[in-house]
Amino acid sequence: MKISELAKRTGLSAHTIRYYERIGLLPFADRDAGGQRDYDEAILVWIGFLKRLKTTGMPIREMLLYAELRAQGDQTGPQRRKLLELHRERVREHLAELEASLLVLDTKIDTYVEAEKRTQNHDNSTQIRRNQIGARAARS
Repeated sequence: MKISELAKRTGLSAHTIRYYERIGLLPFADRDAGGQRDYDEAILVWIGFLKRLKTTGMPIREMLLYAELRAQGDQTGPQRRKLLELHRERVREHLAELEASLLVLDTKIDTYVEAEKRTQNHDNSTQIRRNQIGARAARS
């Protein structure tokens, strides 16, 4: 598949795909007779994995190390596993931080909701009292 199709299917720009290839995150693509990149379908799985690593905050230098180890073959499996285990632990720690932050946000939002309810109840009570006073004045 051409780079434009790969970009469309992965959501990456052609510029990013060329950059990833240049720095070693993607293997060099085969070239067609016209010199244009021609990617195999298998690259989609690899790019999907790289996007997950990026989404979870893996630094590019670690992604490059992983890609290097992957290119060296199956014998690097234990090193790749260790790299992923360390990253997984960082992701779990980050998730715990996010959950704690979410709890703070939820608590703060609840505080505002309760304050708004109290204000609304007060405003409603005030309006009822005004209506009652107005009704009494009208009867007098």
